[in-house]
Amino acid sequence: MDIVLVTSVVATLFVVIGLSEPLAAKIRLPFSVILAVLGSLIGTGALFFLQTDLTDALNPVAEAILDFPIKSNVFLYLFLPTLLFQATLGMNLRRMLDDWVPILVMAVVAVLVATLSVGYALSAVSALPLAACLLLGAIVSTTDPSAVVGIFRSIAAPQRLSRIIEGESLLNDAAAVALFGLFMGFVMIGVPDPTLQDALKDFPVLLLGGAVTGWFLARLGIWLMAMFEGYELAQISISIALPYLAYIGAEQTVGASGVIAVVAAGLTLNLAAPGRLTPQAWSRLAETWDVLAYWAGALIFILAAILIPRFLSDLRLGDLALLGVVILAAFAARAVVLFGLLPLLSFLRASPIIERPYRVAMLWGGLRGAVTLALALAVTESARVPDEVQRIVGILATGFTLFTLLVQGTTLRKIIGRLGLDRLSPLDEALSKQVVAVALQTVREDLARNNENYELDPEIVRAEAVQFGSQLEDAVQRAENAQDILDRDRITLGLLSVAGAERDIILRHMRDRSLSTRLAEDAIVDIDRLIEATRLDGRTGYMRAALRTVTFGRRFRAAGILNDWFGAQRPIAVMTAHRFEILLAQRLVLRDVCDFIDQRIRRIHGRRVADILRDLVDRRIEIVETALEGLQLQYPGYFEELQKRFIRRTALRFEEREYNAMLDDGLISSEPHSVLMQGIAAARIEAERRPKLDVAIRRIELLQKLPLFGDLDQKSLKQLARALKTRYADAGENIIQKDDPARSVFFIASGAVELRLAGQSWRLGRGEIFGQAALLSRRRHRPTVRAIVPTALLVLDEGRFRRLIKRSAIFREAVQASAQARGVDISPFLDPKIARASRLEVR
Repeated sequence: MDIVLVTSVVATLFVVIGLSEPLAAKIRLPFSVILAVLGSLIGTGALFFLQTDLTDALNPVAEAILDFPIKSNVFLYLFLPTLLFQATLGMNLRRMLDDWVPILVMAVVAVLVATLSVGYALSAVSALPLAACLLLGAIVSTTDPSAVVGIFRSIAAPQRLSRIIEGESLLNDAAAVALFGLFMGFVMIGVPDPTLQDALKDFPVLLLGGAVTGWFLARLGIWLMAMFEGYELAQISISIALPYLAYIGAEQTVGASGVIAVVAAGLTLNLAAPGRLTPQAWSRLAETWDVLAYWAGALIFILAAILIPRFLSDLRLGDLALLGVVILAAFAARAVVLFGLLPLLSFLRASPIIERPYRVAMLWGGLRGAVTLALALAVTESARVPDEVQRIVGILATGFTLFTLLVQGTTLRKIIGRLGLDRLSPLDEALSKQVVAVALQTVREDLARNNENYELDPEIVRAEAVQFGSQLEDAVQRAENAQDILDRDRITLGLLSVAGAERDIILRHMRDRSLSTRLAEDAIVDIDRLIEATRLDGRTGYMRAALRTVTFGRRFRAAGILNDWFGAQRPIAVMTAHRFEILLAQRLVLRDVCDFIDQRIRRIHGRRVADILRDLVDRRIEIVETALEGLQLQYPGYFEELQKRFIRRTALRFEEREYNAMLDDGLISSEPHSVLMQGIAAARIEAERRPKLDVAIRRIELLQKLPLFGDLDQKSLKQLARALKTRYADAGENIIQKDDPARSVFFIASGAVELRLAGQSWRLGRGEIFGQAALLSRRRHRPTVRAIVPTALLVLDEGRFRRLIKRSAIFREAVQASAQARGVDISPFLDPKIARASRLEVR
């Protein structure tokens, strides 16, 4: 085909795409529906002009459209990797891990149920072999929920619900395409009725091979991109090559699923690359992929829609009945998952509760799109697939796609309106009024500064200030007088505003490079959890989520076990270093949050609400300071290194700002500016490197800080350090249960614990000891000991503990004083004769 015609067709399609988005917004229909309608009209028009005798002038254009060199391989090898890869980059994976159960259910289980339902239903009413019916089931099981996601976002639906649907949109494509390849193989080799064993035999190879290939190539790509620090276009170019190499490598070299490889590569890049690239480089890379995916998604849709008239050209009356079976089976399968399996998982607390109106919207919003049409095209182009199977698959897949787009897509917004999902809750409505009030307050302050700088006419400024002040006063009054808002809800509103301000502060620090991209992303994930917990449980949820950000967690405790039992220091060193930075960042950000409360919230909500919010934030600061103090005690040298690194980062940011200002003012030319910026980039690479944390020597440093061991010499301290074991206890964890046998004594290196006995409680802090009374008396523990904050403990066994008592008078006195403070007299057991008699009595 003439290159001029090809270029003209492609350029015209881009014009159509550019006009479709504003048209979809204007008539309030999903973008994909508009593309499908326009693509079908283009294809129908081309067929009409090619077959009509009215004119031959447009025949070259019609032939160019109908014979456009677009095959299924173009969709599968060019467009599909782009869409999947960008989807993985744009996902908040750390938040999606919180909802992995419902996401996998909707993305994998729902695809399997739909494939089997459609396949067996169609096999029961048609003459097609079971393999072909299951092939069609796999083709129509992939959903394109972008329309319902867009509408849910516009109506402020719960974020967890939007995340579940976004996760479904990514993973169900991978699952459906993998099943498609499986059943396509059966159809091509002529296996009419494959057994379950036949179907699943090669499935693990497809999944694992694709996942390993994608992960390996992504790690290689990240390594290359990290080498090209400062060359953003080179880094973007490597990222663009990655999904295609993963797809082709898995399909052609490993014999695995290319789709799984692309998803694995994108997930790996999403998780690892932000910590290796600069914020600007990662932002530009993500923006580039957004544009590529927008073009790819629109082109694959409109090009596939152009082929719809060709698919339906051989439609027969009996095909409509088969289409009805496919529609009913697909709806029944999705309804079983949404109204049967998900409520069961919610009852078992394995999935968040999804209200019935949202599940109805998800059922009706399960549109099919371009991937379905592309897979159908692959079937119709295969010479190894029987002609009748090609015809039926093409017609039914196309008809089902058109039904979902033209029937469900055009009525989805009305269904959501009937369900009442387009109306704001009282809390969200009050929050929107509060946002307006806060924004107008900021605008007034900025206007005042602007007017002073430009020396505008005082009378005009005064008149406008009066008018704007009246507008601001009305907004504040509406925010304060929101109806049906209880006092506890006003606190919740204030906490949501505070959390939003915290997010903005973190993003500002990330742009200024005070915080690394990875650190900022982790902090934003914590804030998202904070916001959701606040919406659900108010201030209780807020504080619960805030405590979660400073707790050790299971991974940290597992790393501690690996270090203490097997000497594997790297996991705990990496996690401790990251935890150090998280706590420092929280302390930095929370102080700015206090200023936000004092300057903004207090003006709108008044002193009472502001004081409550300030008290909650102050409690968070206290928790962070306590955790940070414990780490600082354990690793004082590392704490100093982190502070130095923060100062270097800040200095480089100021230096870069000054050089840019000099360039803008014409004080220096671009050549010296480029040299200076290269120096800044090199220094920044060095400043971004996290200092290495040595966890091997921490015990000696801790012992030297504890007054219990004040009279021990250096040799004795080293011997004691080797004998001590380290144990990490999370907040709320029981360290000793009542009636546990006494085998060890515990020293608090950092944190605090609470002892409970007979309705009384005692709190012990850093440097104190517990467990000695039961050990000396050779009885079981009487109190229950619980960590009230993340706590690091040094554990000493009985034999070494008794030898230490004999050797150190200071230690013996400290042990006795600690027990007496809790009303326990252990002095008789410190006497050797009495202790010996006690041991005989126990025996």
